[in-house]
Amino acid sequence: MLLLTGATGSIGSRLLPLLLESGEDVRCLVREPRRLGERRVDVQIALGDLGEMSDPYLVRQALRGVDTVIHLAATIRDQPPKRIEELNGLATVRLLRAAERSGVERFHFFSALDAGAAQRTRFFRAKWLAEQAVDSSPLETTVFAPSIVYDHSDPWITLLRRFSFLPVLPVSGDGEALFQPIWAADAARCVVAALAASPARQRYELAGPETMSYDQMSDLVSRIAGRPRPLVHIPLPLVRSGLIAIRSLFGEAVFATWEEAELMEVSMVSERGTADAQALGVQPRRMSDVLESP
Repeated sequence: MLLLTGATGSIGSRLLPLLLESGEDVRCLVREPRRLGERRVDVQIALGDLGEMSDPYLVRQALRGVDTVIHLAATIRDQPPKRIEELNGLATVRLLRAAERSGVERFHFFSALDAGAAQRTRFFRAKWLAEQAVDSSPLETTVFAPSIVYDHSDPWITLLRRFSFLPVLPVSGDGEALFQPIWAADAARCVVAALAASPARQRYELAGPETMSYDQMSDLVSRIAGRPRPLVHIPLPLVRSGLIAIRSLFGEAVFATWEEAELMEVSMVSERGTADAQALGVQPRRMSDVLESP
């Protein structure tokens, strides 16, 4: 039995069908089973989320009979009363330790390129903490560290498309941070390949074939949407104060938070480029080719 967290996210929604097609017995840890769509009848369901990893009964039930965990679930904003540090860092440690106690053999974890203890954003620092715990585990572990992951209708791409209805396309900061965007479907195929190989203590940096700035990605999305717009850079202090004010007024329904905007100021580039994905038999596609296709 395989436990999959984050099954309704960009990568998870691409990965789940591949796992089922390969004959895996899958249990999904989800808050809302309906978000699994038609796949919900093909899997076992464990009700829960990252904020409930401190509940020993929930975690025990989720891990019952499981030999492999794929931990994709993450958040890029606080979910009050829980904070990013607990949801991405501590929750991973709790799930990992429970997996060790329950007899799980393999633990596969999605971190992020350039996660580190001294990074400017809380998200990357929390991912670094979780990655250190996974690396020290006695289990057979694999860490996937992707650059920015995208898909046709993910929240980030959708937000950029909506911005393109404006006369100008707002970009927070200078737009110069560099990324190697990788399609969620390509990242999912890398996971399946790694499961088949099942080597111990592996770390894969997952990157697409192009290095693009935040400006270039924003411009690409607007052009493919048929609404090319001039880019206007918003100074970070103004972005920060504006997003904090909007969140205080509208709560968690806001279109973006300062934590999310700040992520686009951190470059996510691998010196190995696509080498790790190719080693798994996956040739990542260019962002323009993906977004221009149906």
